[in-house]
Amino acid sequence: MEVEPILSELEAKRAAGWAAPDLKALAVRLLHESDRRFDWTGIYELAEDGVLRLGSFVGAPTEHTEIPVGRGVCGTAVAEARDVNVPDVRALENYLACSLETRSELVVLIRTRERIYAQIDIDSHTPGAFDPATEAAVRQVAEALAAIYEAEAEP
Repeated sequence: MEVEPILSELEAKRAAGWAAPDLKALAVRLLHESDRRFDWTGIYELAEDGVLRLGSFVGAPTEHTEIPVGRGVCGTAVAEARDVNVPDVRALENYLACSLETRSELVVLIRTRERIYAQIDIDSHTPGAFDPATEAAVRQVAEALAAIYEAEAEP
């Protein structure tokens, strides 16, 4: 997965004055297109009420548009303030299946210091799809998005 073109495109569009929602949608699309193993890619945003709400995504529609913190892989990542890479979702008891075809999932938090704004959630039909290099590349995109969320949150 080539992360530099994604980061360059995001920075160019940000410098050109694109709005935050458009930048988030662009990041999701570019991430999704960067790796054929990515079957569903989206952002869940953490609301003040402690619920993750689905934002931009690419892939099949999901019934999981709201996920409480602590529930499923996405909610657990926020509750434990850590990224989660699940090589085989069938091995989890608390897995919220978006698709019966999903075999692995990667959740990378979008955060600055201790503040979690959102997360990138990627599902794959391939078991063990997210190697350390892929996880590191997605983390770089999450860091770029964190700057966008931070700027958006400033008064």
